[in-house]
Amino acid sequence: MNAGHWVTNLLGRTSPGVGAPETVVPQGDAEDPLPPVLRPGAVTRLVPGTRLRDGIDRILLARTGALVVLGYDESVERLCDGGFELDVEFSPTRLRELSKMDGAVVLSTDGARIRRANVHLVPDPTLPTGESGTRHKAAERTAAQTGHPVVSVSRSTGLVTVYGHDGRHLIQPSETILSRANQAMATLERYRSRLDELTRQLSLVELEDYATLRDVLTVVHCLELIRRVAREIDSDVGELGVDGRQLALQLAEVVGNTETVRRLVVRDYLRADPGDEALDRALTRLAGLLEVELLDLPNLASPLGFPAAGDTLDMGVSPRGYRLLAEIPRVSPRSVEPLVSAFASLPKLLAATTDDLAAVEGVDAALARQIREGLSRLAETGSV
Repeated sequence: MNAGHWVTNLLGRTSPGVGAPETVVPQGDAEDPLPPVLRPGAVTRLVPGTRLRDGIDRILLARTGALVVLGYDESVERLCDGGFELDVEFSPTRLRELSKMDGAVVLSTDGARIRRANVHLVPDPTLPTGESGTRHKAAERTAAQTGHPVVSVSRSTGLVTVYGHDGRHLIQPSETILSRANQAMATLERYRSRLDELTRQLSLVELEDYATLRDVLTVVHCLELIRRVAREIDSDVGELGVDGRQLALQLAEVVGNTETVRRLVVRDYLRADPGDEALDRALTRLAGLLEVELLDLPNLASPLGFPAAGDTLDMGVSPRGYRLLAEIPRVSPRSVEPLVSAFASLPKLLAATTDDLAAVEGVDAALARQIREGLSRLAETGSV
């Protein structure tokens, strides 16, 4: 498992995808930036700590170059000319020694065995390629024709490239990735500090009932920046493998509960019914905004159902109360929903008595007292 697998849950993802900052084909949507063939097996098989990466590193040290096909079936067999049929267990040292010959090395689809070595690959020469070197042309065309990823290690430059049926990805040294990720982490930490300040300010104006759309969108803007920078770092974590463990822990600490806050803020102010489907549509529209569109706050208003015009930013808005109720200890999401349905807005919740709260279905007397005390502390001090 790569080090970033579990961090993705903090970022609103269910897939452990690996980022591709050097992918040269058009990227996918904002939620999944990798071409299909490079998700997640091809690149993740080459991250530091894997046996295949160990073998590639040995080839780089030997300065011999290599061509490695990551899969074997009839389509690959048809492209193989000459060489040796081995069918032996894979090991990094065997890969290095076999790569000293000019031909390609073919691994089994699961990577556990070396099936052939010193093979001359003969893919369809009419397939388009943007490469100029013989080895790289063969790699790109073989990947396109068979659907199996092909790794090319350049003897002259030491570059490691993974080719898929619709793109290629440059495998960068850990030092390069860490340098880029550390710069992004410093930016993320500044954004997180700014978010904490903005959410405190939003809580204060919400409790005083004079929040404006500008206050809300400023928080949403910061949350979206955090989410995007965090995804870039998580992509780097995925490529770092075992070298990314410390970065993964740091990322998890900085990101914290920001995805939960993002959902609660949007649900608080979504003009449509705040059900899960409407919420997901709004979040998807926010995620789909271009970087340049994030610079203009009115662009963030439309996904929430407000007019995308500058003169609407100072209009008064009132939250439903999802976010502040979630800050009260021992109040579960199951209890929050009936409370919001019953009172409809935070000002009405703040005005409710313990008996009013206890009258809500699913809220007993003890929970009503807990909520009433929590709301009172929020109103008095701005924190629970």
